[in-house]
Amino acid sequence: MTTPADSRPNLDRIRQEIADGYDEELELELEEARLDRILGDAPELEERDTIDRKIYFRELFRLQHELVELQDWIQHQKLRVVVLFEGRDSAGKGGVIKRITQRLNPRICRVAALPAPNERERTQWYFQRYVSHLPAGGEMVLFDRSWYNRAGVEHVMGFCSDAEYEEFFRSVPEFERMLVRSGIILLKYWFSITDEEQEFRFNMRIQDPLKQWKLSPMDVESRRRWEDYTRAKEVMLERTHIAEAPWWVVEAVDKKRARLNCISHLLNQIPYGQVEHPPVILPDRERHEDYVRHPVPSEMYVPKTY
Repeated sequence: MTTPADSRPNLDRIRQEIADGYDEELELELEEARLDRILGDAPELEERDTIDRKIYFRELFRLQHELVELQDWIQHQKLRVVVLFEGRDSAGKGGVIKRITQRLNPRICRVAALPAPNERERTQWYFQRYVSHLPAGGEMVLFDRSWYNRAGVEHVMGFCSDAEYEEFFRSVPEFERMLVRSGIILLKYWFSITDEEQEFRFNMRIQDPLKQWKLSPMDVESRRRWEDYTRAKEVMLERTHIAEAPWWVVEAVDKKRARLNCISHLLNQIPYGQVEHPPVILPDRERHEDYVRHPVPSEMYVPKTY
């Protein structure tokens, strides 16, 4: 079949528009390639076998298409979904959250990344500040760290007492069972990386001025206390891995595979189907003879630097 010559410009424009829609992911990937080169010539680092770039993008875009269908299903069925992302600093939680939310409606799928509690919040019931971020019907909330801060950083760094730590483990299984009984779909992911991989990622951030802000004093201290965090993680998984809300461990040394595996698993945990949408018909624009478009003063325009 041949395409009429006069329609080719429109097809080219459509192709360009589709490509522009993927630019954000390409920019993220190029940024990561730049980071990988920062310490790429260090003699102690070995080239890691990772998934082929074309396969990665093909699968990522396919999974993101499925995520849009899941989003429609969540909204249509008024489901309430909570996904917790936990793991060591630099384990890749933020990267997978970016890829999940990239094509979704932020009014339906939102991220909760809570700062350290303030003075008032420290006097509240421990779970209180998290409850206010739970979803209503038709929403999915991704927690970039969650109430499990108490089992990790708060315990290791001494920000909670031993009594508060033990009370957390008594309370959290019942708290999560209560959420599930109320109809919330609760998923918990732990992103697992090796000692060597965390050291590598921290060094990349130290060397990169665009990423240094990601390294807080707490992150640096966590590096020294690797073994303390390991023990805390093991206790947490053992005492909070319950039938109603099990933990799922994502092997995250290879960031690309970790993202694909996590998103694929997430999609498989929530049965969903296609939602039929009425066709969208673009109406003709109304035109009025008395309408006059006023010019914008030239000094209001942003300079065309590029």
